Amino acid sequence: MDLTLASNSLRNEGEIPEMSIFNLPSKWKNQNNDTISLMDLKGDVLVMVMIYTSCTSACPRLVSDMRSIEKQIPDKQKNKVKLVFVSIDPLTDTPTRLKEFAKENQMDNDQFVFLTGSIEDTREFAAALAVSYKQISPIDFSHSNIISVFNTEGVMVHQQEGLGVNNADTVAQIIKESK
Repeated sequence: MDLTLASNSLRNEGEIPEMSIFNLPSKWKNQNNDTISLMDLKGDVLVMVMIYTSCTSACPRLVSDMRSIEKQIPDKQKNKVKLVFVSIDPLTDTPTRLKEFAKENQMDNDQFVFLTGSIEDTREFAAALAVSYKQISPIDFSHSNIISVFNTEGVMVHQQEGLGVNNADTVAQIIKESK
């Protein structure tokens, strides 16, 4: 028996699934300095990664991996997918810095969302994604390299771990969820 289908059938129409990130009460600032909640992203397939803009090692590779994934999404489905970068360094990654980073990386269109929040909200979100991170110096963090895919209801359906890994399964899941 498919437990996912069984549990979904018990929910009322419009009710958020228990395991949805949309249940997190956090508030975020995006690269346009708009305050949003994760619920504001409901309805799109979300491809999410946690990075910080001053990183010179793993994060540039994660950004490259996200660009590679984005390029493989069929054009007819791109409007149903958001690629979301959540900062693990909210003290440095202000909305202004995130906007600059988006422009520097040619990701300054509506498909890419950059978020920064409080230290507490960032930790809670990282825990929901099973992402570990730790500040190891004033300007450097050690962190997991995980790209997570969430369906339109905010439930995690796939994770890709590592840098530069084959992302065929990730792309296939995004395509499946965005049909």
